[in-house]
Amino acid sequence: MPTPLPLAPQTKRGAGDTKVRGYRPRVNPTLVAPAATKLAPGLESLPAPASLALPVKPDQVRIQELRPLSLLEVENLAEVNNPSLKAIASQVDQAQSNLRAQISQWYPNLNLDANSLPTYLTGQARDVPSGGGPTQVSATDRWSLGATLTAQWSLINPQRVPSIAAARDQFEKAKYQYVIALRDLRLQAATAYFDLQQADDQVRIGQESVRASIVSLRDSKARFQAGVATKLEVLEAETQLSRDQQLLTSSLAAQAIARRSLAALLDLPQNVSPTAKDPSRVSGVWQPSLQESIIAAYTFREELDQALLDISIANSQANAALGAVQPFLNIFAAFSGNVFDGNDPVIVAQPGAEGSNYDTAIGLNLSWRLFDGGAAAAQARQNRQLAQENTFRFAQRRDGIRQEVETSFYELEKNNRNIVTTSREVISARESLRLARLRFQAGVTTQREVVDNQRDLTNAEVRYSNAITDYNKRLAELRRRTGLDQVAACSPRALPAVKPVGASDVPVEPTPLIPACQAAAQGAI
Repeated sequence: MPTPLPLAPQTKRGAGDTKVRGYRPRVNPTLVAPAATKLAPGLESLPAPASLALPVKPDQVRIQELRPLSLLEVENLAEVNNPSLKAIASQVDQAQSNLRAQISQWYPNLNLDANSLPTYLTGQARDVPSGGGPTQVSATDRWSLGATLTAQWSLINPQRVPSIAAARDQFEKAKYQYVIALRDLRLQAATAYFDLQQADDQVRIGQESVRASIVSLRDSKARFQAGVATKLEVLEAETQLSRDQQLLTSSLAAQAIARRSLAALLDLPQNVSPTAKDPSRVSGVWQPSLQESIIAAYTFREELDQALLDISIANSQANAALGAVQPFLNIFAAFSGNVFDGNDPVIVAQPGAEGSNYDTAIGLNLSWRLFDGGAAAAQARQNRQLAQENTFRFAQRRDGIRQEVETSFYELEKNNRNIVTTSREVISARESLRLARLRFQAGVTTQREVVDNQRDLTNAEVRYSNAITDYNKRLAELRRRTGLDQVAACSPRALPAVKPVGASDVPVEPTPLIPACQAAAQGAI
């Protein structure tokens, strides 16, 4: 029979591990690197704008600087500047303040009540007897100063302990939420950077395709003028050049969008756009097995600890609800004093008076709601049911974590194979294009073969770039979803010292922008 799985609150690690899952887990700061608090050297000129700053002039949002950034610099800027992370950090501070407010229930309350600070009372009353006797006049003209000082301490408060326990769990949950947001932010920063690298690579591919099409068009026109080629071959070359220009246009737009998306994530100054300092390349090789990755995810994922805290919070709230119908016992002490100068309103035809008085009281008071119609029991039962619901949420999150790790792992393997196959495809397509050009120059083939091979090379390079980008994204996901960083770095590539001579030397002229209405009219002719 298979060994039954241990329950999460009872799970303990080996002797060398300090991680223990309990009903009230606590954040372990050793499991995740803390967020940066200041910008790294060289990035001091890129602080986030003021939170309430709002540009009002076009010059304030015009891009004046393209700043090359590495992945480490992007992560540093995101941790320091990102407003969403700052908002979640503020939620942690709010939860801590709420915990401190709940802990104050253990301390006595001291109240000062001064109703006369001071009070001046004046008035006159006339009393005419019905039998015709003398009229009686009473006058009031008095200054008074009085205050009451009261101290009270709860000896028995059934709601105090569960309320503090719930607030403490809320504080721990907020800290877990910050750690989760920090890891998500690092993943978002890495993903946005990889997208920018891919966009740069797509621009490079588009430029190379345009250069190759320019060379093909130039050769076809020369052969047509020499009388050894037809007009159809020139038109085919022009058509392919238009396709490659469209690819380049789309790539340039995607590059601009990727830059601004990264700038928004990093909360950079309004006149700065980031660029990728490093080219697109494979980040490394994932070392742990699938099974090790799953167990690591169960160990280091804060979402499971949050689910346990939700169970604890619901149980504490249930205990607090039951405390509403239990006795409350308080001890109190009160001191009140009064100073006055002038006659009292009850004194009739008497001269003014002055003096003072004070009272002191100490004792116990009891409050006990004997019957509430079953409201406390119903609220407690609701919170117990919420705790039961959170146990199901824990199981749901556990299964979701495994599925996420497995999906990223299998996707990583797929992209690894895609890198192998697409790299071979690029090499074959590049050689096929070279041979097609030689055959075309020798007059043994047509421009159609050159165009087809050129299109195949462009598509192969696009697929190769996509495979590398997807591979790096899945690698970043596994780091985020497992808490591990066991990635073997790739060996640096040996690049030639001399730039190869070829189609890359052909300049790519900017295409003039024709209004859409005019361009559509030309295409319809």
